[in-house]
Amino acid sequence: MEDSATTRIFLPAALGIVMLGLGLSLTIADFKRVVVYPKAVFIGLFCQMVLLPAVCFGIAKGFGLAPELAVGLMLLSASPGGATANLFSHLAKGDVALNVTLTAVNSVLALFTMPLIVNFALEQFMGQGHYLPLVFDKILQVFAIVLIPVAVGMGIRAGKPSVASTMEKPVRIISALVLLIVIAGAVAKERAKIPIYFKEVGLACVAFNLASMAVGYFVPLLVRLPKRQAIAIGMEIGIHNGTLAIALATTPTLLNNSMMSIPPAIYSLIMFFTAAAFGFAVSGGAPAGEAAADGAAVTTRSRES
Repeated sequence: MEDSATTRIFLPAALGIVMLGLGLSLTIADFKRVVVYPKAVFIGLFCQMVLLPAVCFGIAKGFGLAPELAVGLMLLSASPGGATANLFSHLAKGDVALNVTLTAVNSVLALFTMPLIVNFALEQFMGQGHYLPLVFDKILQVFAIVLIPVAVGMGIRAGKPSVASTMEKPVRIISALVLLIVIAGAVAKERAKIPIYFKEVGLACVAFNLASMAVGYFVPLLVRLPKRQAIAIGMEIGIHNGTLAIALATTPTLLNNSMMSIPPAIYSLIMFFTAAAFGFAVSGGAPAGEAAADGAAVTTRSRES
C-alpha cells in the first residue's frame, strides 16, 4: 500500500477495531485460567512460540521462498491466534475456555515475541544489509494499536457488560469487513504479480496451515492432554491473526513492505476452509460427556461475562 495519510491512519485504526472486538470478549477470568490449565496453556504456548516458528522456518527454506515472502510467512507464524478460533473450536467440540485463555495470553506475549521472530527472519532471509529492526519505538506502536484497544474492550466488558454484549456482534462484523478490506488492499497493491506470488507461496501457505493444525493437535495428544484440549490448541494455532500480520507488514511506520503481506493474505483466505475440514475430521470422536462439559464451560463463561 502506498505510504499515504490514508494508509497511516486506516491500517492502525482497522487493527484497533479488530483488537477492540477481541477485548469485548475477554475478562480477567480468562487470564486466571492459566492457573486452572497450567499444562495445557504451557503446551499451547510452546507449540505457538517455539515449534511453530521452527516449522515455518523449515517450510520457507524447503520451498525456497523469495526473501520477502519468507519473512511474511514467518511474520504470520509469530502472530497470535485469532478470536475466530474460539468459534471453530466450539463447533469442533474443543475446550473453548482454553481457547479464550490462549488467545488472551498469546495476545500479550506476542507483543514481545513478534519483534524477536521477525528480526530473526529478516536477518536470516534478507541479510544484515536489509535488516529492518522493530526497535523500541516500533514496539510501542504495536503496543498502542494492539493492547490498548484490547484493554478498552475488556474495560467495557467489566464495567458495562450489557453494552459489551450489544457491541460485540457489530464489532465482529466490522472486524470481518476490515479483514476483507485489508486483504483486498494487499492484493490490489500487488495484483499484477498475484498469480506469480500464489504460485510461489500458495503451496507453502497450505503446508504451513496444515502443519500448524497438526502440531497444535498431535503434540498435546502425545503429552496425554484430553482430546478436547488438543482440538482447542489445534484451532488456536491453525487460525492465525492474519489482520495483525498484514497490518504490521504494510503499515508505513512499521515494516512498510506490501510483498511481506502476501503470505498472510493468502493464508487468511485458505485457513477457514482447512479449519472447517480439520474440525469435521476430529470432532466425530469427541465423547458426549466431554462435549457436554464444554457446553457447560461456555455457559459458565457467559455468566461470568
